[in-house]
Amino acid sequence: MLNIQLNGLDTETRMKLLPREQELVKELEQNGTIVDTFIKLDMSGIFIIMMATDSEDVHTKLSTLPYYPYMKIEIIPVRVVNNVNQ
Repeated sequence: MLNIQLNGLDTETRMKLLPREQELVKELEQNGTIVDTFIKLDMSGIFIIMMATDSEDVHTKLSTLPYYPYMKIEIIPVRVVNNVNQ
């Protein structure tokens, strides 16, 4: 799980980069890298559930995003738990 804070991203730059950011995030969702996303209410960042082997893998996968240079990323390792109701 990632807690991502956006730093130094002004509104004009954010809006300019947004279409490409959304396109690449959608690709990461479609290929199973990003499992879920939650935008912070104050629009300062995002929580992401993503599949990665380690912190280097996280950065490699996210480095293609236009917002990446503005991201302060806190990585919170979690384990997937499958609950099966029978």
